[in-house]
Amino acid sequence: MASTGYHKIILTIGICFLVHAAVSAAQRKSSGQDLHEIPSLIFQGIVSLIVCMYAIIYIAGDLKEIRATEELENKSWETLRNIPSFYMFNHRGRSLSPAYDPTSINKALNEE
Repeated sequence: MASTGYHKIILTIGICFLVHAAVSAAQRKSSGQDLHEIPSLIFQGIVSLIVCMYAIIYIAGDLKEIRATEELENKSWETLRNIPSFYMFNHRGRSLSPAYDPTSINKALNEE
């Protein structure tokens, strides 16, 4: 799927029709007309969206495969489970240590 000038022109036309549908809807809403009674305006909006999607798919090009296996081949099982963002050193288990001094924490908090 190569992007051509043809698809860019189709995208431009689709956006123009979509803007026209939006302006027409705003104009009719400001005049007090109900938008549900105007099927041509809804049809124009849906068709212009489909035309824009078609053009964008061809302009974007082919999708590339995400190869997670290449990155994972170099890691061992130990490094896969090692997640530094889950490290927590300030927890209630420190109070079980025989060297725990609760007054040292209060002093450190008061100094800041």
